[in-house]
Amino acid sequence: MTIATKMAAAIQSSSWIRRMFEEGAELKARLGAANVFDFTLGNPDLEPPAKVKEALLAAIQDPRPGLHGYMPNAGLPATRQAVADHLSAVHGVAFAADDIIMTCGAAGALNVILKALLDPWDEVIVLAPFFPEYLFYVENHGGVVRVVETDQDFQPVIARIEEAINDHTRAVIINSPNNPTGQVYDASLLGALGEMLANHSRRFGRPIYLINDEPYRRLVYDDVVVPSVFQAYPESLVATSFSKDLSLPGERLGYIALNPQAQGRQELLAAMILANRILGFVNAPALLQRAITSLMDTAVDITPYVRRRELFCRLLAEGGYDFVRPKGAFYLFPRSPLDDDVAFVQALKEENILAVPGRGFGRPGYFRLAFCVPESTIVAAAPGFARVMAKVRP
Repeated sequence: MTIATKMAAAIQSSSWIRRMFEEGAELKARLGAANVFDFTLGNPDLEPPAKVKEALLAAIQDPRPGLHGYMPNAGLPATRQAVADHLSAVHGVAFAADDIIMTCGAAGALNVILKALLDPWDEVIVLAPFFPEYLFYVENHGGVVRVVETDQDFQPVIARIEEAINDHTRAVIINSPNNPTGQVYDASLLGALGEMLANHSRRFGRPIYLINDEPYRRLVYDDVVVPSVFQAYPESLVATSFSKDLSLPGERLGYIALNPQAQGRQELLAAMILANRILGFVNAPALLQRAITSLMDTAVDITPYVRRRELFCRLLAEGGYDFVRPKGAFYLFPRSPLDDDVAFVQALKEENILAVPGRGFGRPGYFRLAFCVPESTIVAAAPGFARVMAKVRP
């Protein structure tokens, strides 16, 4: 074998999202993009706000020397201060620049956190349905994933999480607003989760960290407010990025925010800063860091997402699909009318509709649809959704 055994296995079990996206590319090449209705990839199709391009141009045209060189591994001090000021206002917690580490996206942030926290065989709890790359991220650093199911509305069940905790538990990863369900975890549940984790942290004599992966924080609907994980629990971190709220996924800029009240704060920050370097990230992109400093209160206009959510929900309901209405992000996660969600996704593919089976997110029997696509794509796919339902409905 020419590659590592572990990587060979990872290729076989790699993300259903990418697999369906690649199948879609082949279908589009054969039939034409206008004849394929692709809801697989959460790739924002809205253009970045005009202020983003203005800030990038200003950063590019800045004549000062040395602006594209190496920097502290934690990021530019001015950028970290801007993030800290923004988070202080949003969460009601006094952040300092030292509480922030700039990263190569939220994926980089999560890997840095896990590298700093995990010894071999330490366990990380993730809540199903979950972003599938979490499994790889934990494994990257010698950890073991313990999957805990959410309830029928995709909300955490504290008793189930508590049952999964043992003396190897190092962290719990949550994702609210959630990919793939679009749900936002209730403040009361976060508070109960924080209290329970605090009790077990005292019991085991070391913190169990609560990590919220929250790149969709600003993409919420119906006046939903995303509760603060920092208010719920002192041993908390946020991993996030500007990919979704500024439509910049290809630019790979994000950050880690550590709760200023966390135990061993300085030691954990030092470990994460070192991890940012030794994982090969070194530092987040300099140009983007300089541009983002003036954009902390800027976000895409989500009006198109609002319209698409309403349209998709209406068309799916008319087609007889069962789903929980999303409160945030840009995904729907309907129940598959077939027990075999892969078979149902293949049935959709026969209508040139591309979706992702729920088992890829740890929840078989469902499928994910991304609505960060033109409204015309949703409308054009509606007859196909109806035809497939008519074929498979008992």
